[in-house]
Amino acid sequence: MKLVNKIKTTILAATMTTLVGCSTMADVAGYNTATLNSNAAKSYSDVVSKASRQGTVEKGTATAKRVDRVFNRLKPYADRANMTGVPFNWQMTVIRSPDLNAWAMPGGKMAVYTGIVEKLNLTEAEIAAIVGHEMTHALEEHSKKDAGQKILTGLAVQFGGAALQAKTGLDAQTMSLISDLGIDKPFSRSQESEADAGGLRLMAQAGYNPEAAISVWQKMEAANGRSNTVVTLMSTHPNSQQRIAKIRALLPEMMPIYQAAAKAPNGK
Repeated sequence: MKLVNKIKTTILAATMTTLVGCSTMADVAGYNTATLNSNAAKSYSDVVSKASRQGTVEKGTATAKRVDRVFNRLKPYADRANMTGVPFNWQMTVIRSPDLNAWAMPGGKMAVYTGIVEKLNLTEAEIAAIVGHEMTHALEEHSKKDAGQKILTGLAVQFGGAALQAKTGLDAQTMSLISDLGIDKPFSRSQESEADAGGLRLMAQAGYNPEAAISVWQKMEAANGRSNTVVTLMSTHPNSQQRIAKIRALLPEMMPIYQAAAKAPNGK
């Protein structure tokens, strides 16, 4: 009987995945876009406040100005690409850290660590490739989809159960889940490819040469090879020659977008 029930449960989960999808399942469980974005904003505020107390928030430095300049050029195009039905309140924080890392939480709360810019000697176009990539993770709601998948598969029943029972807001455990999904947890290969493609489009629209995305991952791979420690961004964003090949394959589509933007009166 237990085996039969287990099979029924598995079939039900598979059927629900087919019928409603991971995003809809997340909505049903209380992980709707507005709620996720709101709670991610609270978690982000905690992260930034802690960094401020530690004196690691970069403001007005050369690196911070470069990141902010890129972020502000990409933001209008990210807003246009937002199909979630909920406006994002985009925020960028540059954090002084040797880590080669960057991330985005639900709702557009972002951070770039100085290590990735300075150690890799990134150009602004290369910074745009990283920022655009992370923006796309937020725009495509990859964290929300992962939350729905975890609920469906039972990998995070404790979170799903809490969300289903919560009628008003999410608890501290869910806040932790959002933070993990936004910063620490790896995305799937398909999501990474989606983020690469979306990031290329955003940077091209903003007038940054999308070919820079290739050199970013080449630099990342080289840095990882030179170090005994794992590059943080690569540990959660797998890199390979196959990935670079996929980016190259997208360039014929993206280069005309970049060239048109570069010719515009405000193009750079």
